[in-house]
Amino acid sequence: MIETKNVKEIVETYLQDTPYFLVDVVVDKNNSILVEVDSEENVPLEYCVELSRHIESKLDREVEDFELEVGSAGLTSPFKVLQQYYKYEGEEVEVQEKNGPKYVGVLVDVTPESFSLEITKKVKKEGEKKKVDVKEKLTFKYEQIKYTKYIIRFK
Repeated sequence: MIETKNVKEIVETYLQDTPYFLVDVVVDKNNSILVEVDSEENVPLEYCVELSRHIESKLDREVEDFELEVGSAGLTSPFKVLQQYYKYEGEEVEVQEKNGPKYVGVLVDVTPESFSLEITKKVKKEGEKKKVDVKEKLTFKYEQIKYTKYIIRFK
């Protein structure tokens, strides 16, 4: 069976000194390999084809047959690596805590240890008739999170 670690090494070496980063590598028991990459901009199809050819050149089908799929991380897929948090900093995201509620807000203050979400709540202030928008900042450690994903809004 092809080792996930070996495929990761091949991909990470190829991505060095490029604007692209590895999101995930999955190798199942039938040697179906799925590689996901991302970047600050979009990932052109041509780049995925080049990366696929590079991976194929480093693996030997005569020794072990495999199926290979290379693509960019899905726009609404949950984040898998820290670079995706940096990429979407300042954008609206959905965050689901492992043992808690779901929040929608703007991703801010991303660090290797944690990130914050600026949410807007409707609050009725004392003496006021109508509820007003109040911004609140919530901070999360990555281990608290079930998932975080980018929200697409059509305005």
